[in-house]
Amino acid sequence: MPRGKWTNHKGRSRRFTNPEELEEQRKREEQERRWKKNNRGDDESSSEEEEKPATKGDKSNSEDESESESESEESDDNKKGVAGLIQIENPNRRQLKAKKLATLNETLDTAEPAQLSRREREEVERQRKKLHYQKLQAEGKTDEARADLARLAIIKQQRAEAAKKREDEKKEKEMAKIQKSAETQKALGK
Repeated sequence: MPRGKWTNHKGRSRRFTNPEELEEQRKREEQERRWKKNNRGDDESSSEEEEKPATKGDKSNSEDESESESESEESDDNKKGVAGLIQIENPNRRQLKAKKLATLNETLDTAEPAQLSRREREEVERQRKKLHYQKLQAEGKTDEARADLARLAIIKQQRAEAAKKREDEKKEKEMAKIQKSAETQKALGK
């Protein structure tokens, strides 16, 4: 017995609906719909002869009737009520009129630019400020850019001093080698 109020369906085997059952159910619903449609129109006149929706045994009769009724329903669905007699035009529907290119150009030239919402204006202003700041940054006119340039100058100077120092050490080593080789030649030459 499962615990709690509801049972869990996860481990159970699946149950699929049979296609024949689906077809029968569709036919029954269609016949019920026809029966209701017929009874709605003939409520007073056909009270003694009411058709009940067909069951599983009445399949052959209902198929013949459904074919003949479907043809008549198609023509009735298109023209229900007075819609078939009167052509109604929607007054709210705006009909597009052909406009000349010259008038369109004039309206575009004289038209004011569209008003932006507050958020859109703020976004445009933010982007403009960002671009302006980047331009000043590239030119080196902001405090941050000046600090960066000063830092870069210091780094360049340190690198130049380090390179000079390495060059001097290299020269000293070469001089030391030359002196050592000269001393060894003097010692060998004596």
